[in-house]
Amino acid sequence: MLLYKNSSKSLYKVKEEKFQLEKEIQSICENNLEKIFGLTFVKSEFSINNFRIDTLAFNEETKSFVIIEYKKVKNYSVIDQGYGYLSSMLNNKADFIIEYNESLDKNLKRNTVDWSQSKVIFVSPSFTNYQKESINFKDLPIELWEVKKFENDFVSFNNIKAKNPTENIATITKQNEENEELKELKVYSEDDHLNNKPEYLIELYEKIKEGIFNFSDDIEIYFVKFYVGFKINNKNFLSLQIQNSKIKIWINLKKGNLDDPKNITRDVSEKGHYAVGDYEIHLKDDENLEYVLSLIKQSYLKNK
Repeated sequence: MLLYKNSSKSLYKVKEEKFQLEKEIQSICENNLEKIFGLTFVKSEFSINNFRIDTLAFNEETKSFVIIEYKKVKNYSVIDQGYGYLSSMLNNKADFIIEYNESLDKNLKRNTVDWSQSKVIFVSPSFTNYQKESINFKDLPIELWEVKKFENDFVSFNNIKAKNPTENIATITKQNEENEELKELKVYSEDDHLNNKPEYLIELYEKIKEGIFNFSDDIEIYFVKFYVGFKINNKNFLSLQIQNSKIKIWINLKKGNLDDPKNITRDVSEKGHYAVGDYEIHLKDDENLEYVLSLIKQSYLKNK
């Protein structure tokens, strides 16, 4: 990655510097988990069985644990190591819940955790081409993030995305067959939310998605068990669920922070629901689509 400083209409290359220790990478990440990954810090150097987990984190949105590992060396398999960590987690669920409760002074219940959405994040200054290619599956609960350090205290993070993944990891590995617990894992895709849904709602979803992406090139879409989410700078601003007769939308703003002159939203601030946000909309057609997009844009602007 090349980084330049724009000074007096001229670009000056910002020199990349090397991390001396993995601990330096770990410290940066743990002190900024919410900003970088949208996660809550639980524990550093968490030991379980024969593993020592660099950072244990929790995704409050999906109610799932996330393991983060930092690497300065390249001679390892992210697939084997990642599944090893996940297997250990799923075989020792109580230990993870106890650590969460003791570290954060909370009372997380075992049945509150969505173990199926557990995942591992590897963070490194660089990954080999082999490692980058190894994550090219649509159902892999493993992420790669490259971190770079530059002079003048600049740091960059880049999430390495799979390139048009079509295969399932189970088609080439016996990991899930050999370990019963790993069958519990599930990485959700857009297809999971569109399967067996009416065509007119799929078309409506595509229009909503297109309108949202027109806000900015930096918007990311992601898929969890109960909804499709949209985020900017790792902050969710909208969630939607495609049902059999309508699309249910949750705008991630607190009650009293949305300007809705047509009063089409519902107050769900005191109702339990799968996504985040105090405003809910039921959409069955595109009659009010432009107005709905204007409401969504308010959330995008306030969360960016």
